[in-house]
Amino acid sequence: MSPTLLLSLLACFSSQEPPAQVPPVAETALPEVKVKGKQAKERERADGPVKGYRARRSATVTKTDTPLRDVPQSVQVVPEALVKDQGMKSMAEVIRYVPGASMNPGEGGRDQPVLRGISTTSDFFVDGLRDDALYFRDPYNAERIEILKGPSGMTFGRGGGGGVVNRVTKRPLEQPLAQAELSLGSWDDKRGSVDYSDRFGAAGFRVNAVAEDAKGFRDGFKLRRSGLNPVLEFDLGQDTLALIGVEHFEDRRTTDRGIPALSGRPLEGATATFFGDPTQSPSAAVVDALAAKVETSLAPGLLLRNAFRATRYDTLRQNIQPNSVVDPATRQLKISAYSQANLRTNLFNQTEVEVRGQVGGVEHLLLAGLELGHQDSDNTRLTGYFGASTTATVNAANPSASVTRWAPAASDTNNKVAANIAALYVQDQITLSQQWKAVLGLRYDRFSVSLDDRNAVNVDLARTDKAFSPRAGLIYQPSASASYYASTSYAFLPSSETLSLSVSNADLKPEKATNWELGGKWDLSAGFSLTAAVFRLDRADVKSKDPNDPTKLVLSGLQRTEGVEIGFQGQVTGRWQVYGGFAHLDASVVKATGGSATAAPVPAGTQVPLVPRNAATWWNKVDLAGGWALGLGLVHQSGTYASTTNTVALPAFTRADAAVYYAFGRQNRLSLNVENLFDRRYYPTAGNDYNITVGSPRRAQLSLACRF
Repeated sequence: MSPTLLLSLLACFSSQEPPAQVPPVAETALPEVKVKGKQAKERERADGPVKGYRARRSATVTKTDTPLRDVPQSVQVVPEALVKDQGMKSMAEVIRYVPGASMNPGEGGRDQPVLRGISTTSDFFVDGLRDDALYFRDPYNAERIEILKGPSGMTFGRGGGGGVVNRVTKRPLEQPLAQAELSLGSWDDKRGSVDYSDRFGAAGFRVNAVAEDAKGFRDGFKLRRSGLNPVLEFDLGQDTLALIGVEHFEDRRTTDRGIPALSGRPLEGATATFFGDPTQSPSAAVVDALAAKVETSLAPGLLLRNAFRATRYDTLRQNIQPNSVVDPATRQLKISAYSQANLRTNLFNQTEVEVRGQVGGVEHLLLAGLELGHQDSDNTRLTGYFGASTTATVNAANPSASVTRWAPAASDTNNKVAANIAALYVQDQITLSQQWKAVLGLRYDRFSVSLDDRNAVNVDLARTDKAFSPRAGLIYQPSASASYYASTSYAFLPSSETLSLSVSNADLKPEKATNWELGGKWDLSAGFSLTAAVFRLDRADVKSKDPNDPTKLVLSGLQRTEGVEIGFQGQVTGRWQVYGGFAHLDASVVKATGGSATAAPVPAGTQVPLVPRNAATWWNKVDLAGGWALGLGLVHQSGTYASTTNTVALPAFTRADAAVYYAFGRQNRLSLNVENLFDRRYYPTAGNDYNITVGSPRRAQLSLACRF
């Protein structure tokens, strides 16, 4: 942290104003984004700031600025106020309080949410444009994070079987803002951030920056990351608004694959133990992005916009990790290692037209769009050797092992992949009457992938998939405070979804994800909302082992998730805000999936891992007198399995979080957040039976936020 920033933060104590007259920083209403053009309205905009914990609008599902009560699908919005109140610094922490969602550890090197039972590494978006590289994201520049649950191929194209995560980034504000925050936490965690916005005539400017340096409770763990995101906004006339921004983000940390299991449960006494060698397990991601958007009103009811995003990802994940469970007789296990490097470039452009008007007395909001994209991915993998062997056998009491050399094995990846995407989509949001509305949409995708194999075998592969993705929803609103809906949505999941092909899957058509959902959304007061949904999500035509040829796969598997989700957020009283929900999910394999020449398929009846039958969250913030406020949160998760073997169980747990806030001076705040208040031992997630994540012991974080 620079001396200048430290001095600026300390200077906020010099204010002479009495603290009792100032609300907490997170509760202060930020200036709304000014909506240009003839269609300007005095309301919260879908890409503007959310006041408090309750969002009213979203552009994630429909790609139009739409009230959430008019969206016939489950959308959970995590606003900036909640991110700041809980001190969230990762997507795993953002997902934590979202019902029906959890986080796979992603081999210790990437975000990998599990949404309605489907694990994904590539269903991330920034302002509606794909952000699918393998890395850890930081919410420092997010106005909100929107989690869509259930497939939505009509909006996002390939993938997204269980849902998607879309980050809405911060835009210049109408009024000046200068804010800085410094946090100090357990295990030498140091973090600073800056948020500055101003206007210069017809132009607006905003810059967000973050820097963090930390260790961890796990032996040898280190983390260092930083980000810088300046954005310029130009008013090019009464009806045209242009925005351009760049971002440079770096995340460097120890790749921690967790601990193994012993006799069907996580190994006891290994909370801090690193299996392998943390000094030889670095993970790094460098992300550079350029984004631009132009929006213009061509006539009353006619809006044209174009959004472009170019991103370069340079990632490395090297790790030494447990590669077996612990033998109960000998207390030994195997250790293995690999190094994976990827250089990826994404280019995406979306051109959309919105037409609002009436036909035959019925109001329509028609959206038509064209998306073009190109992706390049350069992949290299090396295997770690322990002497002459690719594995090392260690004792669980002393599991240290170091690699003597890194070299390519026969099965290691060495290729370059290119993908071209072209899609056309159309959607109609129809107001049938005062009480009835409908949403109908259809998208056509052409997704072409070619793989240049650079190994000695040199098996080049290519595949082109063409698919239609429909969506339909019917909404009934008997009053201004209640909305009920029925919907169905679809997404296709091609074999090359993550820009990878193999001999066993290059000839296979896409898997299919179909969601049927009934739900309700209620505004119980001016600032408090409740949502509920019951659904069935089928992932059909899942790849499975060909019974007639073990070297091939066929599309015959079926995974099903059925469940109920309840969410609540907003202001219960003038001083009490809440956020949380409950999910009851039953995710299982209905028809056998997976399998290969060396692995057996996953049989029918298997419970999908990392999907607890019951999960509940409840965060509360209460404002007291004199500038003080208290926060209390509970996270409960029933037991689940670590993998599809269903032989290693992660025990159920309940964890409590707490916070104390003190607002003083001119919109300044001092806060103390404590995670895992009662220091419970728990295991929230796992990569498999021998890569189990250990939940953090009690962790404290002291933060000072100042506005200037």
